[in-house]
Amino acid sequence: MPTVVVGAGPSGIETAIELRRRGVDAHVFDAGPLGHTISWWAPGTRWFSSNDRIAIAGVPLNTVDQAKASREEYLNYLRSVVDQFAVPVNTFHRLVSISPIGDQAHDADNRWRLGFRRTLGEASASDKRTTGQSTCEGLAEAEFFVDAHAVVLAVGGTDFPNRLGVPGEELPHVDGYLREIHRYHGRRVLIVGGRNSAVEAAIRLHRGGANVSLCYHREQLPSDGIKYWLRPEIEGLIRSGSIQSYFGARVAEITPSTVTLRAEDLDDAQSRTTIDSDDVLTLIGYRQDQSLFEQLGIVSDSSSGSPLFDAETMETEREGIYVAGTAVGGTQSSHYQVFLENCHDHPRKIADHLCGTRATLPEVSERETLEARDAGLRRRIAWQPES
Repeated sequence: MPTVVVGAGPSGIETAIELRRRGVDAHVFDAGPLGHTISWWAPGTRWFSSNDRIAIAGVPLNTVDQAKASREEYLNYLRSVVDQFAVPVNTFHRLVSISPIGDQAHDADNRWRLGFRRTLGEASASDKRTTGQSTCEGLAEAEFFVDAHAVVLAVGGTDFPNRLGVPGEELPHVDGYLREIHRYHGRRVLIVGGRNSAVEAAIRLHRGGANVSLCYHREQLPSDGIKYWLRPEIEGLIRSGSIQSYFGARVAEITPSTVTLRAEDLDDAQSRTTIDSDDVLTLIGYRQDQSLFEQLGIVSDSSSGSPLFDAETMETEREGIYVAGTAVGGTQSSHYQVFLENCHDHPRKIADHLCGTRATLPEVSERETLEARDAGLRRRIAWQPES
């Protein structure tokens, strides 16, 4: 029976390729398109990590100008890698249930039954993979089932935008994602947040002709949470008044045309300010959809709710269920610790455990070259954890 990889992002694709190299019949399913999370980035967005850190399966990632890859370049790269290795990827198929089959101790070939339903190409950045339903409720929704010997959950950790919890947050002009920059031209845009996503959005929208304001709950931008190449520009735009800043403030209420801000730790009429706004972007981070982990009973009691797994094999407490990629980090706070670039060993660990053997070593000269390359990359990541 096949191994099913859930998640067609870079970690899921890299895991499937490694398994298929070892003779494992691995199939990939995703609720959205290939590289779903990356596909909802705003057009032209560039990775913060350098190209060698986000390349997968030993396939170099090169860009025309040697700059860090853009959203479009990386999606093109993922498509080419999938085509090169003929990885069977089933897009727009949402996993809604996962349950054990019979007596797993006596039926090792068929351990898990996965229920899927087609999303008809309608999956978007804010779609839920599941609605947190119980396994029985998920079974009622499933359109078809796949039996698998093993399952790899490479589902990432940024499924839903964090919420403000204020009146008006459900209005249609309030969004947790930056969209096509062109749509904001000439509009008054309030950005809520003060780290990389918010700062980059503020700069790009200002360049795109929007009237940008920035609301952040601290008295100044964080000293350690903004990329070095973004900080000088955002600080200059704020000092010049090109971007209006509201530090030490939180959103209290959103209406179709205004946003009311209140001073941090205060909530009286004197502490409130109302500004006009056509769009509100709540770029305050994202949280993981942990419903599949909850169904399986593998959610840790940490604040991140990360899954419980063996770091040497990537297998969870449920036999035949593995996790890979940034999914292992759960819902990460603003200080991310798990990135694609430090997850490249997950596919090998999973394949070693599933196959019961380690990968065949290449010839000595090739191995020495690869080891030198990998050692250099590990050193750079250690000294500069996020490029």
